[in-house]
Amino acid sequence: MKIFIFLLFLCNFIFADNDLSLEKIFKKNKVKGTIVIQSLSSNKSYVFNPKRANTRLLPASTFKIPNSLIVLDNKVIKDEKEIILWDRKKRFLDVWNKNQTLKTAFKYSCVWCYQYFASKLSLDIYNDYLIKLKYGNMKTGNNLTSFWLSGDIKISSYEQIEFLKKLYTEKLPFKSKHLKLVKKIMIEEKNNKYILHAKTGWATSPKNKHGWYVGYIETSKDTWFFSTNLLISDFKRLYLRKELTLEVFKYYNII
Repeated sequence: MKIFIFLLFLCNFIFADNDLSLEKIFKKNKVKGTIVIQSLSSNKSYVFNPKRANTRLLPASTFKIPNSLIVLDNKVIKDEKEIILWDRKKRFLDVWNKNQTLKTAFKYSCVWCYQYFASKLSLDIYNDYLIKLKYGNMKTGNNLTSFWLSGDIKISSYEQIEFLKKLYTEKLPFKSKHLKLVKKIMIEEKNNKYILHAKTGWATSPKNKHGWYVGYIETSKDTWFFSTNLLISDFKRLYLRKELTLEVFKYYNII
């Protein structure tokens, strides 16, 4: 019993130390938010700001991960190479103003592409999938083509991690080929040290602007899942989502 209490104390001490170490990284970058990273093999976790990590927020474009699986499952698009014709409407980013594929739409977070996909489905279909996936609060709201940007759907950083683990281990209710395809289009970096699978997101509601960076890093020793959520209101500071995340991984000598 004494050994158990000591180990519990030690775990809490390590957690607190990690929390303080991560706080320095956040302060250095002059940003508020949370980060959760978790090992697949040992379930070891590092967390900064657990209260915010447990707060459900709009997923914004991180919802493109489950959304890609849903549209593939419903044959809205057959694979990552099928052409999505641009409707010739000029939009926010130049990179959106051209024909796309699922791969490029995911990479460039092309809003109009995923709104087009959603228009081919229904709120009932999405709500059914959210329940099957146990995704966040499992509510879409009333707007079919923008519920992940400004609707009722909310998810916490801890829940993002759990969803990503199921994606990685292919324990989601989708065909294996679709799970593998989505994991493939999530690849942002690949080198001799690690493979980074990730998705950004930015919720721009006037009352609650925040940026996401979620995914996982595969190294030769382990796979680490991460969910970073930062309070960002300025487009010019969105780079911090990825930069801070990788800084934390380097701090713990994971990469």
